[in-house]
Amino acid sequence: MLGIGNVLMADEGVGVHIVRELEKTPLPPNVECLDGGTGGFQLLGPLQEADRILLIDACVDGQPAGTVRRLQPRFSSDYPRTLTAHDIGLKDLLDAAYLTDRPLNLTLFAISIDPLQGVGTELRPALANQLPEILRMVRDELPCSEPAANLDVS
Repeated sequence: MLGIGNVLMADEGVGVHIVRELEKTPLPPNVECLDGGTGGFQLLGPLQEADRILLIDACVDGQPAGTVRRLQPRFSSDYPRTLTAHDIGLKDLLDAAYLTDRPLNLTLFAISIDPLQGVGTELRPALANQLPEILRMVRDELPCSEPAANLDVS
């Protein structure tokens, strides 16, 4: 699992908050959680090595905070147009990963947030109330507990 976001910008850091919560629970041995922060090309290696990736990120799409869209994008143009502040770097990273010999098996959980974010390290109540349901949705995507070769869901 790869959580993306800036935890200093309240709801914008929802992907990282979700990964941190999942790390506190028992996970199959073949699952890794990665705090991707605001993205960057240092994530290219883990993306290329993963058999499957669950990417969790905030988007500003006009939907109520906590609305989740489960997408299987093929290229950066398939991503929500309004991924938050780090979208250019993340989209470039994903395009670079797609250009390699090994295609990505990626599922994106795009979580709607309010565009009027302030500074803060906690999720706003509207999104925090949705956190248990979002965690359930992501956990439902995890493989069974039997080990698989190099199955890295980061």
